[in-house]
Amino acid sequence: MIAGLDVGSTKIATCVGQYQDGVVDIIGLGSTPSSGMRKGVVVDIEETTSSISQALDEAEQMCGSPIPSAVVGISGSHIQSTSNKGVVAISRADGEISENDVDRVIQAAKVLPNTPNREILHIIPRQFIVDGAEGVFDPVGMNGIRLETEAIIISGGSMAIKNLSKCVLSAGLDIQEVVYSPLASAKALISKQQMELGVALMDIGAQTTSVTIFEEGDVLHTTAIPLGSSHITNDIAIGLRTSIDVAEKIKIKHGAAKAEQYNDKDSLDLSTLSDMDNDSVSLKYISEIIEARLNEMLLMIRDELRSVGKDGMLPAGIVLTGGGCQINGLTDLVKETLRLPAQIGKPLQPLSGMIDKLNDPLYSTCVGLMMWNLENHGSIRQNSKVDFSKMGTAVDKARGFLKQFMP
Repeated sequence: MIAGLDVGSTKIATCVGQYQDGVVDIIGLGSTPSSGMRKGVVVDIEETTSSISQALDEAEQMCGSPIPSAVVGISGSHIQSTSNKGVVAISRADGEISENDVDRVIQAAKVLPNTPNREILHIIPRQFIVDGAEGVFDPVGMNGIRLETEAIIISGGSMAIKNLSKCVLSAGLDIQEVVYSPLASAKALISKQQMELGVALMDIGAQTTSVTIFEEGDVLHTTAIPLGSSHITNDIAIGLRTSIDVAEKIKIKHGAAKAEQYNDKDSLDLSTLSDMDNDSVSLKYISEIIEARLNEMLLMIRDELRSVGKDGMLPAGIVLTGGGCQINGLTDLVKETLRLPAQIGKPLQPLSGMIDKLNDPLYSTCVGLMMWNLENHGSIRQNSKVDFSKMGTAVDKARGFLKQFMP
């Protein structure tokens, strides 16, 4: 039994599965609107705890069994990625590199100056360097005098992590690990070949959009921009002078990422969506509102790609996920604006059970968290409470993340 919990700003989702004969059978799903979160950060402890409890109850009723613990995802604009180096001298007299040397050099890379109030979530070695020889992926057993590593450090705000953890524990769920959500989503949606060639995962949430770039099997860069699908909904509500609920329905059912998909005569009678609205509005005008906000978002993402030299330079393109990627014609707009291939992400692992729901991008992150649980923990363990004082210092987890991309 394996479980993942995705705590987002507008929805909380839980996915529970069982692994047998190489196939994960999905036995429970729970989803509830999220209250008490804003841009990935807890702003109301009680509301967030209540929402998590509801999602857990729904999944437990479906699978007929209590969920003792899960891998929990975290995201938001407070997450940062930083490149850093670690250097140590080989400890053995004969110069042979041991597991202990690798652990020490990763720990050395973990030391970041001027980072108060931040908690390290992941240390991902990109390569090791032995006596100046670069491109080493597993230095154990090699001989040398000096061992270095170049690593990506992914960290989050300490208070954001602790407050989310407090809500999860208060809901009666033990935490096996807190994981940066896009890394878990990538595990479910992106193949090793795509990661080798170069690919970006764009997760469009309600209030933030995260972009994680992979190349040569490693994380190259990750960031989050403070724009999401709820900003599109707000724009529609303001432009049409209607309610947020009606604007959300319009966006999902009738909106388009490119205004050219409609002509000037195409219209929508708002009375079909709400008794309070009697106007008829142009579908082209609605799509112009959507396209303007999406273009702003995509231009910010293009700037991020340019900052790491990958603007138009990712052969495997963009993989889209998150609730905001369901807008009609979005992949075409992404292809045109970012000049890269684009596709909606689908789970790669053989799955059985509630497959129809799993094709919904809303569930992609919690499925990825469940798969992270499977590969890093094997099974849900009773009473496996996390030690927050050691969060981010587990070197084995960092090295395990590197090894999963090795040929």
